[in-house]
Amino acid sequence: MVTPALTIRPAGEADVPLILALIRGLAEYEKAAPGAVPITETLLRASLFGPRPPVEALLACLGEEVAGYALFFHNYSSWQGRRGLYLEDLFVRPESRRRGIGRALLGAVARIAVDRDCARMEWLVLDWNRPAIDFYRSLGAEPLEEWTTFRLVGSALRTLAE
Repeated sequence: MVTPALTIRPAGEADVPLILALIRGLAEYEKAAPGAVPITETLLRASLFGPRPPVEALLACLGEEVAGYALFFHNYSSWQGRRGLYLEDLFVRPESRRRGIGRALLGAVARIAVDRDCARMEWLVLDWNRPAIDFYRSLGAEPLEEWTTFRLVGSALRTLAE
């Protein structure tokens, strides 16, 4: 049996329903509560392909089948005086794991960061996701253990804004 070739390509507008399904797959993997992913195809399409898209996506394909995706955007390092690249999502479908797809996606995002003269590339990982943590460390990524992520959402965000 011949293994299909792995390719990484930028997402196109026709891929929006597929990307949304992958986002939901990631949420399920991360044990998100039901209803935790309210994004719609319309919102995702506007985010990826609107007049000033804030995010970009790459798809990993095994032959014609999409096996995973990476969603990323630029941030900024005031200390470096240069932008960085933030990886929001990296997901490989369970049936496609352990084939080098995650590494290929990360490599493609890293190439974009280098080509765009980004000072850094960073992302978050859930503390219980030992396979991902070990994988990222094997690539030379270092955890920022002295940093704590804070988040304002919903009513707390609105209250502070008032």
